[in-house]
Amino acid sequence: MPTMRYVILQQEHQLQFVEMPADYAYQLSALNLRLHKEIDKLTAADVPVLPWAIAECDNLDLLNEQLSIIGGLDYINALEQSFAALRETHYPLISLLTEIRALQAQLEQWYEEEMESL
Repeated sequence: MPTMRYVILQQEHQLQFVEMPADYAYQLSALNLRLHKEIDKLTAADVPVLPWAIAECDNLDLLNEQLSIIGGLDYINALEQSFAALRETHYPLISLLTEIRALQAQLEQWYEEEMESL
């Protein structure tokens, strides 16, 4: 069984729990911080509202049945779709999409290798 890590994201009073392969959790947290640093430079309408990465942990037991864990690839796919939908072709969007897609490709490869090893 692969080692997983959880990235906890917060948007206002809502929390999201993203399950990532342990070797990639830091990359999601770093990407989140980079997106926040650059998002104000985007000129497109309807720029996505991003949660903030607030913590990482190795184990997570949710006690509230209304909360759920989001798969890392599902989260990054949704993130990529929200940025790809922007009608802007300039920096920093191209750079941000490149970073999102790089992590997306790494996760896709990781999950593919995990499925093959089963």
